[in-house]
Amino acid sequence: MFTMTASGYMGKILYIDLSTGKVRVEELTEQIAEKYIGGSGLGAKILFEETSAEVDPLGPENVLIFATGPITGTRVFSSSRFETVAKSPLTGIYGEASCGGYWGEKFKRSGYDALVIRGKAEKPVYIYIDEEEVQIKDASFLWGKDTFETTHILRGKIDRSIAAAVIGQAGENLVKISCIIAAGEHGRAVGRCGLGAVMGSKNLKAIVVNGKKKVKIAREDEVKSLMKKIMPRMRSGVAEAIRKFGTSAGFVDCENTGDLPIKNWYQGRWEEEAKKLSGQTMAETILVGRYHCARCVVGCGRVVEAADGPYKGMQIGGPEYETLGMLGSNCLIDDLPGIAKANELCNRYGLDTISTGGVISFAMEAYDRGLISKEDTEGVELEWGSTSALIQMIHQIAQRKGIGELLGEGVKRAAEKIGGYAVEFAIHTKGLEFPAHDPRAKVATALAYATSNRGACHCQAFTHDFENGVSLPDLGYPETLDRFAVEGKAEFVFKMQNLMSMIDSLTCCKFVIHGGVTVEPLREFLNYVTGWSMDTGEFLKTGERIFNLKRLYNVRCGISRKDDTLPPRILTHKRGGGTNILPFLNLMLNEYYQLRGWDEFGIPTEEKLEELGLKEFKSY
Repeated sequence: MFTMTASGYMGKILYIDLSTGKVRVEELTEQIAEKYIGGSGLGAKILFEETSAEVDPLGPENVLIFATGPITGTRVFSSSRFETVAKSPLTGIYGEASCGGYWGEKFKRSGYDALVIRGKAEKPVYIYIDEEEVQIKDASFLWGKDTFETTHILRGKIDRSIAAAVIGQAGENLVKISCIIAAGEHGRAVGRCGLGAVMGSKNLKAIVVNGKKKVKIAREDEVKSLMKKIMPRMRSGVAEAIRKFGTSAGFVDCENTGDLPIKNWYQGRWEEEAKKLSGQTMAETILVGRYHCARCVVGCGRVVEAADGPYKGMQIGGPEYETLGMLGSNCLIDDLPGIAKANELCNRYGLDTISTGGVISFAMEAYDRGLISKEDTEGVELEWGSTSALIQMIHQIAQRKGIGELLGEGVKRAAEKIGGYAVEFAIHTKGLEFPAHDPRAKVATALAYATSNRGACHCQAFTHDFENGVSLPDLGYPETLDRFAVEGKAEFVFKMQNLMSMIDSLTCCKFVIHGGVTVEPLREFLNYVTGWSMDTGEFLKTGERIFNLKRLYNVRCGISRKDDTLPPRILTHKRGGGTNILPFLNLMLNEYYQLRGWDEFGIPTEEKLEELGLKEFKSY
């Protein structure tokens, strides 16, 4: 029945309709695999075909897609990731999120490349998938429990070896900034775009997977040889710093260069306080261990425990850089154990820490400016620097209580509802809150945020590290770029977005770039695993195709140049500190559209669609 000849694939896509209980399997053909690879590329194709612009993101007709790539489940570095794709309830457009841990590998090794879920169960359910069967099971006994409890119960009930992607109370309550947690206490998250709410809208509490099938590799010896060649770099330089101090290894440097968000993206410096939140300080104070995702030799995951104070005794996955920036500096909170507790609560409830920090810092400013009061916050003094206020707001958001119900809708809707000049300091693009990197500190980041398909995102271009001390020779950048220069940045973003589209489709961790797994090694790994002979031009052109397909989905949802922008504060306020410039966004945008082959409104031209083999997806 299944004719997939390329190695690296299982050749099957699993479809589950929760409304009817029907399960079916369709073939993933080699033609589709070569064109869209897997991960977010395959997910974007399925989403485009399975939904329309009119679909309610929280309605039964939205699909929730979990997709792996050809290197998932192989020995390739950091290759156990998976992508989750759906129409986003937060933004109303294309939504995706990437996740590490062990879920991706175990799902792939159960015999499938992707899972597509439609419909809504009559009562809470969880899905169980292994090599032999697919079952939809009652989850009433799990409903109302947090992600840690749910994962523990499922492991005890089924098998310790399972991996579970679960939602907490935030997803159940359809909070639009909710996420999916796929590693229990370690908190590996399908973080962005509110995809936990999509899962909750389907009455789906968890997806449990367990598989041990071998993923075939076409040229095993070449894979081993390339890994041996690269291994020294994977254990040195930036990768070594991340291993020692986690993703917040460069926290102080980010403050120094103006990259760190401070006081809802308004304040310029926060020098002494930033030191208290750095990865180095974490290592000296609350760090008690670290953990790895599958196939990872870096181990950026932190295990932390407070030695004293109100959070003494908690031992949990520690906060990442983004969490420290958004729940910490952006709220003027320098209490490291307190932020670790807030991170734990977000992971338990299933809340995206980036968006949660974004809406709480926005609310703190609205409170400070008198646009909301203690009446609105149910008595919470929503003051800058208050760990207590931060924690109380997390509870309110997840439980949809008080002003938390509004904040859980995201900063864009919250600002519109509060009214007045609140929109002036609502920091988002296309409805997605900024991650913890300031576009005024690195010019390419401004263009990357404005044109990212899921809204403000540092990962869809990943340019920020390459304007500050890192080079990428095999993409044409042998030297570090001037972070304030405008010239050439449109081309840089264009190239990086295409490359990141491939990484998210293969799928693997973006940190491998710091270990030397750049364009050519990625292409070689793909060819060695599958048996293909894709050249560099084809490799990057495939990434371009995938990026354009996502843009086409957004165009169908009404996205155009009017949406490729940044909030007023970022375009007009020079915050000082490590940066004192404003992005020349429109200048870069004009050049970017020309490079992309899009028209003046940001819509892919017919010629570009013909070139990329996407004419079948034209729908405007």
